[in-house]
Amino acid sequence: MASSALPPRILYIDDDEGLRRLVRRALERRGYSVDLADSGDQGVAMAGAEMYDLVAVDHYMPIRDGLATLDALTALPAPPPVIYVTGSEESRIAVAALKAGAIDYVVKTVGDDFFDLLARTIDQALVQVSLRAQKEAAEAQLRESNARLQTLLHEVNHRVANSLQLVSAFVHMQARSAGEGAKAALADTQRRIAAIAQVHRRLYTSDAVDSVDMAEYLNSLLQELQETWSTPEAGRALTLVAEPIRLHTDKAVAVGVIVNELVSNACKYAYAADAAGEVRVALWREGEEFLLKVEDDGCGMPSNGAVKGTGLGSKLVNAMAATLKAAIAYDTVHAGVRATLRAAA
Repeated sequence: MASSALPPRILYIDDDEGLRRLVRRALERRGYSVDLADSGDQGVAMAGAEMYDLVAVDHYMPIRDGLATLDALTALPAPPPVIYVTGSEESRIAVAALKAGAIDYVVKTVGDDFFDLLARTIDQALVQVSLRAQKEAAEAQLRESNARLQTLLHEVNHRVANSLQLVSAFVHMQARSAGEGAKAALADTQRRIAAIAQVHRRLYTSDAVDSVDMAEYLNSLLQELQETWSTPEAGRALTLVAEPIRLHTDKAVAVGVIVNELVSNACKYAYAADAAGEVRVALWREGEEFLLKVEDDGCGMPSNGAVKGTGLGSKLVNAMAATLKAAIAYDTVHAGVRATLRAAA
């Protein structure tokens, strides 16, 4: 659009010299600056050389008619909005012009009514163009803001992951000077920190900054747990079947901690220290919810309900499930341990 301090520039293309002059006079009285072209070729050349706020094109012109002129105008590097001028009984042509890119059309009539209608249509078209430009500018600003926000969130997740890695290193250093019981507890703490850090690591290395691909995340988490718990004497096969579900960061952290605790408990307590065993993890969607299942074929839970180990893992599992507004359900029929969680995705 032209500057608000200047009158809008209009180009009127028509081979009728008398009508061109009348249009110019009528529009200039209404505050427009009007240039005239006597053919489609001249009009296209003028629109390509000058910036016009709007172009009005008559349909009936020799050599290059209005539709051909409209095609050439819309093909310009910076095409102006176009109003199409057609006869009173030619709705088919008007529809064709609108489909070809005209912003509006005016029916040419005899008398001053045509000039009033043309002026009103130009007024409305310029308002429409202005609103469209404002909308595009607002969308561009929003995209720019989102890009800046994504960059910031990537940096935040990067720093969080680095900080958690540093905390894990401190825990490792502490474990080196601790007793055997404390070493085991600190090693568990390291794995919990790593499960959370991996969420943030995935956030700053992917395009998404607020959700995690759970299939990829759980696969990496199980690989790390298998390296920790599987030995030549007591192999631990950790398998995953997961649908491509994305969860928000806080939900991904909760699921990661739950899987870490359940799989670690299964690796430690389900099978004898000198026996191999398998732990299976599954994740899938049902409607607006997701289901998580962790199971083994080991010795099962104690019949007296006694907790193996310190019980901290079970408390963490229940706490993380609570943040998901869910609870862990245990299948009492399954020979080993089968834990299931259902929560809103």
